[in-house]
Amino acid sequence: MGIRRQSRELALQFLFSRDFQEQVYTPEAVAADLDTFCHLFDFNRKSLEYARHLIMGICANLETVDALLADHSHNWRVERMSLVDRNILRIAIFEMRYTDDAPAQVAINEALEIAKRYSVDDSVSFINGILDAVQSAPR
Repeated sequence: MGIRRQSRELALQFLFSRDFQEQVYTPEAVAADLDTFCHLFDFNRKSLEYARHLIMGICANLETVDALLADHSHNWRVERMSLVDRNILRIAIFEMRYTDDAPAQVAINEALEIAKRYSVDDSVSFINGILDAVQSAPR
């Protein structure tokens, strides 16, 4: 598994834990909790830089990312989505809209591969549908 995939999975695990514990997404709280999270869990240290970029970027743009998610997830409220699916989608949407080094198709494919590993089978098509809609939407 490549470093970027490990970074995305680390970001997913961190964001999942924040949502599960219903914690706030202020930059200060996220930075402090990320340091604690990294001390508690075993991960490839090379993956931390990009994971931190994803986490801090998502937290800084959470309202916009969630608005895009809500706009393209017809018949699903963001709050009702599984924590895993919601955070896989947040990571992919952030990469698609806020980074230049990951083409949209790469972000989508990575999200689908991570969904296959961490979510249920039906989630793969659900995530693919939302991300295809986000990709097709005007910026």
